[in-house]
Amino acid sequence: MSQNNIKNEKDSSSSTVPKQSELEILIRARYPLVYVISWEEQRVVNEARRIAARLNKKVFEWSVTMGLVPAGTSIQMQKQKDTATQDPLVALDTLIENVEPALYVFKDFHPFMKCTNMAVIRRLREISESMKNTFKTIIICSPLLELPPELEKDITVIDYDLPAERDMAILLDRIVEQVKDNPKLNINLTAEAREQIIHAMLGLTLTEAENVLAKTLVQNRGLGTDSVAVIHTEKKQIIRKSGLLEYYDAEEDMKAVGGLDILKDWLLRRSVAFTDNARRFGLPAPKGILLLGVQGCGKSLMAKAVSNIWQLPLLRFDIGKVFGSLVGSSEENIRRAIKVAESVSPAILWLDEIDKAFRGTRSSGGNTDGGTSSRVFGTFLTWLSEKTKPVFVVATANDVTSLPPELLRKGRFDEIFFVDLPTSQERKEIFNVHLSKRHFKTSEFDLEKLAAAAGGYSGAEIEQVVISAMFDVFYEKQNLSTQMLYDSIIETVPLSKTMGEDIERLREWAKGRARQANSAQAIEQQGQKRNIEL
Repeated sequence: MSQNNIKNEKDSSSSTVPKQSELEILIRARYPLVYVISWEEQRVVNEARRIAARLNKKVFEWSVTMGLVPAGTSIQMQKQKDTATQDPLVALDTLIENVEPALYVFKDFHPFMKCTNMAVIRRLREISESMKNTFKTIIICSPLLELPPELEKDITVIDYDLPAERDMAILLDRIVEQVKDNPKLNINLTAEAREQIIHAMLGLTLTEAENVLAKTLVQNRGLGTDSVAVIHTEKKQIIRKSGLLEYYDAEEDMKAVGGLDILKDWLLRRSVAFTDNARRFGLPAPKGILLLGVQGCGKSLMAKAVSNIWQLPLLRFDIGKVFGSLVGSSEENIRRAIKVAESVSPAILWLDEIDKAFRGTRSSGGNTDGGTSSRVFGTFLTWLSEKTKPVFVVATANDVTSLPPELLRKGRFDEIFFVDLPTSQERKEIFNVHLSKRHFKTSEFDLEKLAAAAGGYSGAEIEQVVISAMFDVFYEKQNLSTQMLYDSIIETVPLSKTMGEDIERLREWAKGRARQANSAQAIEQQGQKRNIEL
């Protein structure tokens, strides 16, 4: 590249140019072939037009339906349709013949770059060499990355980020300006509501964001804090189409969880961590928590509750869906699931019973499946440590001995909590929760007596005690009473008795390794044999 060419490229720009995007840097550096991965081809075209305006260049678009036409040509303008250049080879030949400085945006060109289209691949390699001394750049825009090996050294690939907060703020302001005088609509946008809506729209494309704002205007007859729930339904569509994550509609809140006051307080103190004020203060977004402990003590319930409290979408990640039958598909699946989660961030990613998902990585080093489990686990660990998007991970586990030690290292999660069996006071709260949930007046029951009788019972077992007693009284056509609940407790054998040794071993492991989720240790061993030394 000659010094004269560099000077001309530099002089054609304005002295007040804002911070350059990666695409603009590559164009100014005279990269001949740039592959942009994005669903938003119109944003890419608009960006190319802004760059071209600063560099005094023209912009052309190519598609298989329109051919090579000036940028901005409407699909209705059939007169400007270039039928001949619908053929990709003809379009590339036309590009070569054109000597004026220009940017050429090729839309969905990836199907023509497969190994079966050697003529197109060969022509792109020739163009790549010849265009280094010109002021022309080819921008291939596609939502998928399909690159033949022959072009790996000639094409530069960049990811085009989804709209940032500034883009969403501009879109929201434009929509508000358009509808503010409509008497049928109630635009109640406080500063807090505006921030919540903008944050909720992050992860959507501009088209998706504009559509969902229109939807909330129609559905709610305005814009306000209730618009956030409508926006989350749009994100639900994105998750559903991914096939790897499940959007979970969480209805539980902190009142539905009895006990675990230390864990609740920790989560409530971080409920403001995703706001603009938190970022201005210098707070990073929290990474996540690992909940270890006894089965049925509220670990999964807490994941659902925090989604409701923080007003963030809850994504349930079933790692079993990651493991595909094709070689390499499992690794691609975990990367795609992570990318989808990040695309709808801020969000909560819930991994239930992670000890079962990654059991093989510790027991056999991943040798039983050709190392697939180890590679998937390695990808997940790397993302946990290095993720920059606000995705809060809630992982739960029952068998801590199955967890790989790498997962427990500091830095993977913000905190590791041990969820023990509920204390007497917590059992009283749990009885209160489940009786109130089923529309019984808790003042008519002796909760102290029930809590004392249910020593060693988990939250899930207490719920089953209530349900079992309800079945009995419904069959006998009686009213639910304290005595009926007490009888149901006596008839139930809790997990703390059938697996007492395992639970005790779990408690011993947690000492000094994990933080207690309960304010008091829930060790209540009635009638246990006392050990003495003689």
